[in-house]
Amino acid sequence: MENSEQAKLYPNFDFSNHDFQDTNFTKLMKKRILKVLLICNNYDNFMLEEDGRIDEQIFNEYMSLGLRYPPMFIRVDSAEKAFQKLEETDIDLVITMLNIKNANAFELSRQIKKQYDKIPIVALTPFSREIMLKIEKEDLSAIDHVFCWLGNPDLLLAIIKLVEDKMNAAHDILEMGVQAVILVEDSIRYYSSILPILYKIFFVQSKRAAVEAPNEHLRNLRMRGRPKIMLATNYNQALDLFNKYSENILGVFSDVRFKIDENIDPKAGIKLSEHIKKVDEFMPILLLSSEAENKEYAEKIGVDFIGKYTKNISLELRNFIIKNLQLGSFHFYDPKQDKIICTASSLKAFQELLPNLPESSLEFHVKQNHITKWLNSRSLFALASKFKYLTVNDFKNIEEIRRFLIYAISSYRQNAGRGVITTFEQSTFDDYTIFTRIGEGYIGGKARGLAFTDLLIKKYKLRKKYPNITISIPRTAILCTDIFDEFMEMNELYEIALLDIKDEEILEKFVQARLPSRIYTSLYSFISYSNNPIAVRSSSRLEDSHYQPFAGVYSTYMIPNIVDNKHHTIELLAQAIKSVYASVFYKESKAYMTATSNVIDEEKMGVVIQDVCGNFYDNKFYPTFSGVARSINFYPIGNEKSEDGIVNLALGLGKHIVDGGKTIRFSPKHPANTLQLSSVDLTLRDSQKSFYALDLDPKSFKVSTNEDVNILNLEINDAEKDGSINHIASTYDFENNMIKDSVLYQGQKLITFAGILKYNTFPLSEILIDFMDIGKRNMNNNIEVEFAVNFPKEAKNDIVFSILQIRPIVDSEENISINLDNVELKNCILFSDSALGNGQYKNLADIVYVKTESFTSLNNVKIVDKLDVLNKKFIEENKNYILIGPGRWGSSDHALGIPVKWSNISASRIIIESGLTNYRVDPSQGTHFFHNLTSLKVAYLTINEYANQGFFNSEYLNSFDAVYEDEFIRHVKFNKNLKVEVDGKSSKAVIFKPEN
Repeated sequence: MENSEQAKLYPNFDFSNHDFQDTNFTKLMKKRILKVLLICNNYDNFMLEEDGRIDEQIFNEYMSLGLRYPPMFIRVDSAEKAFQKLEETDIDLVITMLNIKNANAFELSRQIKKQYDKIPIVALTPFSREIMLKIEKEDLSAIDHVFCWLGNPDLLLAIIKLVEDKMNAAHDILEMGVQAVILVEDSIRYYSSILPILYKIFFVQSKRAAVEAPNEHLRNLRMRGRPKIMLATNYNQALDLFNKYSENILGVFSDVRFKIDENIDPKAGIKLSEHIKKVDEFMPILLLSSEAENKEYAEKIGVDFIGKYTKNISLELRNFIIKNLQLGSFHFYDPKQDKIICTASSLKAFQELLPNLPESSLEFHVKQNHITKWLNSRSLFALASKFKYLTVNDFKNIEEIRRFLIYAISSYRQNAGRGVITTFEQSTFDDYTIFTRIGEGYIGGKARGLAFTDLLIKKYKLRKKYPNITISIPRTAILCTDIFDEFMEMNELYEIALLDIKDEEILEKFVQARLPSRIYTSLYSFISYSNNPIAVRSSSRLEDSHYQPFAGVYSTYMIPNIVDNKHHTIELLAQAIKSVYASVFYKESKAYMTATSNVIDEEKMGVVIQDVCGNFYDNKFYPTFSGVARSINFYPIGNEKSEDGIVNLALGLGKHIVDGGKTIRFSPKHPANTLQLSSVDLTLRDSQKSFYALDLDPKSFKVSTNEDVNILNLEINDAEKDGSINHIASTYDFENNMIKDSVLYQGQKLITFAGILKYNTFPLSEILIDFMDIGKRNMNNNIEVEFAVNFPKEAKNDIVFSILQIRPIVDSEENISINLDNVELKNCILFSDSALGNGQYKNLADIVYVKTESFTSLNNVKIVDKLDVLNKKFIEENKNYILIGPGRWGSSDHALGIPVKWSNISASRIIIESGLTNYRVDPSQGTHFFHNLTSLKVAYLTINEYANQGFFNSEYLNSFDAVYEDEFIRHVKFNKNLKVEVDGKSSKAVIFKPEN
């Protein structure tokens, strides 16, 4: 059953947007024993060392059990030295042997306690009947615990953990939900023996349970939530502990003969058990006694019994703990035959077993509260708390309980896998894993942004904030940079990669190379949990950094996921990964590295592998629409404000936007005020005419430097046939020359997003305002967000809002105040009132401009090569220039502008997009090319003289002799540097004549 359907059945238990991982494990075990003062004579010290080097043994024991912060032991052999160390050092625990030079250990303990009342003191003594009798007569008021040294270094660990448990109990148990067990035993000899056994069992089982945590860091933290052991030596202490912590007690281990008040009672353990059973009839209790007749009493009151001196006591204790305290794997029992039916070693396995579990077994475990205990013992406190007070009577039948458990655990696992970077593990990976890393190196800039986005979605509870909408990042796996390093080194690729050769030659060598064999199992697991196509993107060390953006520099590939031939999918995936690696060393990448003063062989490449968002339509795949949102708008119109942000939308894959295609551009604060939709003529002219989709034919993906080799460029009527534009299109009524905001009419379909922008049929603006505000505050910077939205084919499923990328917009404004309010045009070569940038741009004496007299967009492709030749000369001379030309620079559609890449114009410092009377193109926004220009502090100006937007004195430039001129472009060089000023506040810019 879908979670949304389950939620309707149980409105009071809607976990879909609940933050289950609300236990902050960093707050547990805050008080630790880090320094232990050991007071003993030389013989006792020798005895301890003979039995095993204490520091080494403790360290090894900590490491083997997955514990951290092993304590340091400081040894002294006299009272005088003890006080000296207490004064010099912050001591957390004092352990004193009884035979100390020139001192009585009990008197010394009282003196220490008097001065250092917060420091716990433990007396440690060799075992003998005489010593035990002597201790019984001593004043032990200053000593917290007395233990017998039996030659087992595990005892020291147990002592330390017992003291730590006591120090942290009130906070960790009562405030954080940590569980505890109570041990009631008055025999020093016996609890000195049994405590190390109990602790080792708890540590080992907790370590196994912690494997479910997403990564090593969280596994270590979760170990802090292991059950605590509380020691009581009489009835009154035991009752106090139970009353105080009853809500969080996993079980009780008790002797039978011990004191009630001041008198020994031979049946004290029986009485304690009876009292506890009245409070909680299902509380697991184990009686430990050397008196065999007590077994009958235990059976009468329904508690377990073990003889104190049973030979296999460790095994008996372990079996009781696993079965009754639910530590370790969960064993589903047939209650009639008392036989194990099946076993769940993890929460994942538990969920998978629930659908087919016999009703009798499920009812038995629910009634006995076993499931809650098991979850608590694994430190899954948030999930356990949801079941704690539910009984069988709260449901109509057992099947309803089963569905509820599946729903709750499923919701928890979905939430637990979000907002964290998991380390890939074959045994735990499944479709609940949203973000996983393969390898041990860096994950790269793009991956870091995705992980941060996932964290924000969880932190601000955005995932299910809007009804029937799921906000998420795509399911993602990261190949860390160490995989790239290994790939480069094992195939000896650096030598050829750094050569000045064609991109195709580099790609060929990379594709022929072998990927590390260790990653293939992980890749296969990833693609096995999805049928969606796979996107393979770069995630370099430098990419998307705050100060050196590399957006769009490296390649992105998409491949089909061949459901009935995963082996073929793996082959395509491997080729795509190697192609992304190769793109690090392409010509354009090297040019960008040079422009940003980075060293190419220092770049480290991670790879993002993720599901593509969208629907299947015959043999193609694409989302309902894609978008790019920026939290700052450099071109506000009307009542829009710069800080309102700007969004570009397009049907299909986002390539249409980043390549500079025609899109719907709007301010999220004013979605209905869309300039392109303000008139019929504008809508017909400026609405999207084509869209991109992924070709699902495996043969369409071929190794190529062209990452779009299997991307289809389709007409809008293709999408109409697919039925994918119902939510985003309008219809042009030719007869009445009007646009109707619906697809139900006959006529040409136009991509207007009118239903969303005008009538809010989907809360796009609210979501974007919400997320951009959160992202901006948390990154402390303006941001750019790439996203895809997919409307499901079946209405019962949620609409998916998939955030593909978030990155900071690097501020291009320099801290220089410029005022261009009183500029006279006669002194200018060019004036713009739509400018991006700020400050004075110096050392510019060259202007390269496209000649407008005979301009036609048919020649735009030819112009690229001409500009490339000129650009290389500027690079060789280490100079910059001003570039002026009509249309959108960098557009892949040559009808809209000159289709340059960054490497063709990388030496330009000022770029101007100009419109002509017969060639109007809106300023390009939302493209990687545009983002990188602004990030590199290349001033970006727009002029449209025909619309009285700006001024360009081309006649003035034409009056100068050209350094270079051909049929398309002209290069003019001045004798001195030009004065170029940009006022970021007013968006004005001026290029002054050199004489002014």
